Amino acid sequence: MTSERPAMDRTAPSFTHIAIACCLALALSACGKKDEAAAPPAAAEVAQDPMLVSVQPAMAANFKTGKLGSAEISPVQEITGRIDASEHRVSRIGAAVTGRITEVLVEVGDTVRAGQPLARIASPELTQAQLALLRANAASSLASRAVERARQLLAADVIGSAELQRRESEQAVANAELRASSDQLRLLGMSAGDIQALRSQGTLAAGMSVLSPRAGVVIERAVSQGQVTQPGNPLFTVADLDKVWVVGAVPEQTAGSVEVGQSMEITVPALGGDPLSGKVVVVGATVQPDTRTVAIRTEVDNPRRALKPQMLATMRISGAAQKVLALPATAVVRENDRDHVFVKTAENRYRLTPVELGPTSGGMRAVLQGPREGTEVVTEGAFHLNNERKRAELE
Repeated sequence: MTSERPAMDRTAPSFTHIAIACCLALALSACGKKDEAAAPPAAAEVAQDPMLVSVQPAMAANFKTGKLGSAEISPVQEITGRIDASEHRVSRIGAAVTGRITEVLVEVGDTVRAGQPLARIASPELTQAQLALLRANAASSLASRAVERARQLLAADVIGSAELQRRESEQAVANAELRASSDQLRLLGMSAGDIQALRSQGTLAAGMSVLSPRAGVVIERAVSQGQVTQPGNPLFTVADLDKVWVVGAVPEQTAGSVEVGQSMEITVPALGGDPLSGKVVVVGATVQPDTRTVAIRTEVDNPRRALKPQMLATMRISGAAQKVLALPATAVVRENDRDHVFVKTAENRYRLTPVELGPTSGGMRAVLQGPREGTEVVTEGAFHLNNERKRAELE
C-alpha cells in the first residue's frame, strides 16, 4: 500500500492543471464576446451596407442639407428633334422641257440669287417652240400689212368693207397665235428679253437655262452633265435658310399636354453655346402609326446659317407651372444609370437612395418617386459625398 500512494500523488496535479486551462479558455471566450458586443453598431452597419456613408464631424461642414418641400415647377417634356429647312422657303426645281443637260453650274452648298442659272439644257422641243414663234410672228406681220392695204383699197373704193373685215379677222387670229407661242416659250423657261430678241433677230437659242426662282442655298443636286431629263424630274433644291424649322415628335400619351404657343427651349449639341428659344407653332393632327407619336415643330431665326438641316437637337417644352414635391438639381447623384439622393439617417450619416425625377426646370427637379415630404437630404456637396462613400467601400 505504501507503494501505490506516491503514484496517486503524482497524478493529482495533472487534473488540476487541466481544470485551470479550461477555466482560462472559458474566460478568454467570454472576453472576446464582450469585446465584440462592445463594438460600435454604427460602424458595423456602415461596413455591411455600401449605400451608407459616415463622415467625420470636421468634414460634415462641407455638406448642406435641407428638407424636401413643394415648389412651383413648370413641367418640362424633353424630346429629340432635328433641324429642317422650312417647307415655305424651299423650291424644288426641274426642267420644263425634255432635253439633255449640257452644263451644271452650281454645287450643293452654293449660295444663289433669284434668277441665277443653275444648269443649261439642249432640247429639240425648245427648238420646235422657237420655230413656231417665228412662224406666228411672220404670220402676224403679214396679216398686219394685209389689213393696212385693205384700208387703203377701201378708201380708194376698190374693195368693200367685207374684205377689210375678213383681213382684220385674220390679223386677230395671227396675233393670238403669236401670243400663244410667246406664252409657250415662257412656260419652257425663256425670258421675255430672249423672246423679244428671237422675234426681232430670228436667231434660235441652242439651249436654255434652268433658273433659280428664289435666293438661297443649294441643298440638293440630282442631275449630272449629259443626263437626259424630262418635265417633272427634280434637278435642284434651293432653300432659304434664314429661318429653319425644328421638328420633333411627342408620344401620343403626352401629346394632349402640348399646345400651340407653349414655350420651348432648343439645344443643338453640334453647336453648343446658349440654348435657343421658340414657341410651338404646329401640333400634328394625326398619330404616326409606326411610332405612335404626334409631330410638332417650331420656327427659329438663323441669320448666320449656323443651323443646318438634319442637325440633331433637343427640344424642351415647358407647360404651366404646378406646385409639386421638388428638390434642387445639385442634390442629385447619377449612379448606375439612375438618379440618387443622399438621405440623412443620423448625425453625420447618410444613405444613397434611388429616386425618380422629372427634368430640370429652374434649377429644381420634381420628385416622381422617392423620399417623402419633410425628408432631410443633402442639397450641396452630394457629388463629393458619393466619392467619400466609394472610397470607404473600397477600403
